[in-house]
Amino acid sequence: MVLLLGYVAKFLVGYAALTISLYMLSLVVPKAAFAARVLAAYITLVACALYGVFASIFLTLIGQQQIAQWAVARAFHYSMRYTTGVEFVVQDAGDVLGTTRPAVFIGNHQTELDVLMLGAIFPKYCSVTAKAQLKRVPFLGWFMSLSGTIFIDRKNSKDARSAMDGAAHEIRTKKQSVYMFPEGTRSYTKEPTLLPFKKGAFHLAVQSGVPIVPVVVANYSHVLYIKGLVFNSGKIPIKVLAPIPTANLTSADVDALTQSTRELMLQELFSLTEKARGQPIAVAASLNGSSTAKSTAVDGSK
Repeated sequence: MVLLLGYVAKFLVGYAALTISLYMLSLVVPKAAFAARVLAAYITLVACALYGVFASIFLTLIGQQQIAQWAVARAFHYSMRYTTGVEFVVQDAGDVLGTTRPAVFIGNHQTELDVLMLGAIFPKYCSVTAKAQLKRVPFLGWFMSLSGTIFIDRKNSKDARSAMDGAAHEIRTKKQSVYMFPEGTRSYTKEPTLLPFKKGAFHLAVQSGVPIVPVVVANYSHVLYIKGLVFNSGKIPIKVLAPIPTANLTSADVDALTQSTRELMLQELFSLTEKARGQPIAVAASLNGSSTAKSTAVDGSK
């Protein structure tokens, strides 16, 4: 055991030395900042995940499991501010995050950095959704189960709507909100745009009878652009829009609800990105392509 701890200590010291060296090198070679921040982000994520396991167990034991993901998200948010210099700044004038429960929160999905975005935006009594199969994955599945993740079983369901039945029941009975990415995958775009929305989140909101709360994150390719090996420090604005009620809506209304919400979010995306960059941007048509990258969130079918 002592020998193992020694190896771990040596690894951490070496990891820290390499990260600091790359940060120093970035003063001369700007691209080194990309590697430095990637290393800093990963070790911060690992540390917060370990913290999350213990925090989830403790909060479950004292009957506060529903705030476990909020607690871990906040830890990651504050840690990353110091290790990478990246911070998401939330604009929530109506305190929607603190007063709307339960709800289906939806947001645009850009890169892996959205994990940090969730750290900033996650309200109490909220969880992500995930495929039921992830329960069996060591560590990740255990943390998700311990922290109150709402699992969606698509394998044993005939369609997207029936797959949402169990999740809708949990939302109603536990008053547990969920956060979903309706694009279903990361866009990795350099300019502000949205992929076509999948309808799972909207079916879930309608079946649960809870509002949709759109959350828009400015395009942050000036902070992180993986294809260009760009990873800078900076502040990225997020805006929480007014809740969209779904009371008295049915599955027949989902198509129109999906489209109108996407248009609202796309309009706000351009406005926020202009503020983040401090310059006007050309309004382009939405991206209709697809990406090979996958999100861990389950959003239902088109």
